[in-house]
Amino acid sequence: MFSSPFSDVVIPDQSVYEYLFGGLTEADLDRTAVVDGSSGAETSYRQLLEQIDAVAGAVSAQGLGPHGVAAILCPNVPAFAAVFHGLLRAGATITTINSLYTADEITLQLQDAAATWLFTVSALLPGAVQAAERAGIPADRLVVLDGAPGHPSLKDLLTAGAPVPAVSFDPATHVAVLPYSSGTTGRPKGVKLSHRNLVANVEQSRGLLKVKPQDRLLALLPFFHIYGLTVLLNLALRERACLVTMPRFDLAEFLRTIQDHKCTYLFIAPPVAVALSKHPLVAEYDLSSVHTTLSGAAPLDGELGATLAERLHCRVLQGYGMTEMSPVSHLIPVDAPDVPVSSVGFTVPNMECRLVDPATGEDIDIPAEGTSAPGHLLCRGPNVMLGYLNRPEETADTLDPDGFLHTGDIATVRADGVVTIVDRLKELIKYKGYQIAPAELEALLLSHPGIADAAVIGTPDADGQEVPMAFVVRQPGAEGEALDEDGVIDFVASRVAPFKKIRRVEFIEAVPKSASGKILRRMLKTAQSA
Repeated sequence: MFSSPFSDVVIPDQSVYEYLFGGLTEADLDRTAVVDGSSGAETSYRQLLEQIDAVAGAVSAQGLGPHGVAAILCPNVPAFAAVFHGLLRAGATITTINSLYTADEITLQLQDAAATWLFTVSALLPGAVQAAERAGIPADRLVVLDGAPGHPSLKDLLTAGAPVPAVSFDPATHVAVLPYSSGTTGRPKGVKLSHRNLVANVEQSRGLLKVKPQDRLLALLPFFHIYGLTVLLNLALRERACLVTMPRFDLAEFLRTIQDHKCTYLFIAPPVAVALSKHPLVAEYDLSSVHTTLSGAAPLDGELGATLAERLHCRVLQGYGMTEMSPVSHLIPVDAPDVPVSSVGFTVPNMECRLVDPATGEDIDIPAEGTSAPGHLLCRGPNVMLGYLNRPEETADTLDPDGFLHTGDIATVRADGVVTIVDRLKELIKYKGYQIAPAELEALLLSHPGIADAAVIGTPDADGQEVPMAFVVRQPGAEGEALDEDGVIDFVASRVAPFKKIRRVEFIEAVPKSASGKILRRMLKTAQSA
């Protein structure tokens, strides 16, 4: 085993609300907590706290508490913070839903999580209404934050005047959030993260990222994603910093927001790093306020990171994690200039890791000098999930009896503890930081009457992004024009979020499978690259 070179931190035995807001001082209350990047409207910590209390009281008065589940389908807007933390204060469990999801995808998550409330915005209302109806959520439990006829609004909750509820639960076992992840393989599953998991991960990350109260963090990464939820929303609030929200990515708006709001800390995924490094529009804006950029959600190339650092004259860091780890397990610290940006830095405090030979299952020795052989990365710590919701077999496949989470990634570790991710065991496709489960797309393809069998792999596109490619076996009688590449692409595109779309199709005679019926994706990748 190897662990963090940093001393363990004390994990408070508190709820997320108590941990983030319990220590607010009078001076803190007058600081700006959230800024709407588009309008410039500001919310102070005092106002945010009042909104959180009002939301908690309103939903509690209507029966939503420690045994209830609420869903949030919402882009990054200031109201997200008030609703999210209001629901947590009421003791509810929150499942966050990707804003790009179709009505079908929203429905599946609502049903699987057993959500009885849904919070959204008017721009996403058509899909939300369809999904809520299918999931049995009545109109008076579908809250439209910015208002819509026939539904309660955030204003209604804030003005209800209900008292703050007194709730009690064990932070170590009570599920705070249920984000959905495909884990190392398979279809999306609810990841049970406790209040302690979330508190621990913020506390583990604080000393390495060193966000200050005077920092202004650009909140582009979606709060519905665990990266945005923990490393942006919760960490910024814990440090009494200011969040500047952006509901969607537009390069010109992104650059304007940094310039006008003098953002100091950027949290991005690699595709944004590409734009910042190469696009000529960047030169037209004053980005001198930025001192640090952290990339996560997908691997950042070292050369790209160096180019970005040179262009913005800032530090560029990289982190690694999984939804199942709340999510951070490794980070390059802000004050470690000699750590290569191509690595993911050091193990965060309070975590232990192992590297295991994928073929033999034997532990790989950690060298006294130099770099280890590559091995499957296993992680254990207070930020590791409780398990998958109603998925005991998948939980057992991912969490071993000793509490180690099997990440599905291949890594090396240097003698000084620097970890580098070098390959991936798992089947997930990572497109612009989003997870795409091949199994989910395969199940959808098999629902087409003209498809007898199908397999999906990730393949690089012209920009070097990993995109889904389908290998399709036609159903007898569906030859020729009855089922072509465009037909397959259009069929999937109309049923999934844009980032999940099939981009390439190849028709084959049979999908290669093992004796147990497992798709042999490596054979498809080898054949495709030949």
